[in-house]
Amino acid sequence: MSDLPIIQKTYDLIKWYVPILNRLPRDHKFLLGNRITTELYNLLDGLIIARYAQQKLTQLETLNTKLDILRYQTRLLLDLHLIKTERYEYAQKLLNGIGIDLGGWIKQQKSQNHEIVPTSRFH
Repeated sequence: MSDLPIIQKTYDLIKWYVPILNRLPRDHKFLLGNRITTELYNLLDGLIIARYAQQKLTQLETLNTKLDILRYQTRLLLDLHLIKTERYEYAQKLLNGIGIDLGGWIKQQKSQNHEIVPTSRFH
């Protein structure tokens, strides 16, 4: 199966990140850890759905917002001293890579949408 690079990057992020989130202290694991895990899975699901959607742009813009939420939630882990700086930096690097791909996909969809200009029958 040939995945889009953004889908593979998100998959790899989940494989790396979820075991870390599962080791958070109990009081943070069930709130912040579960929220991040859920957002990660929702991001992967959304990317796969967008891949096959006719109208991708709205879906992709929603996913861009979800990605930003993940960035802030990850920063909270650092600020609450729940992960080491190195892990935070690595997570942000992975999230930023996904963000770059997502931004490119959004830009591509916007340019495609502008190319489809309805023509009038009254020319």
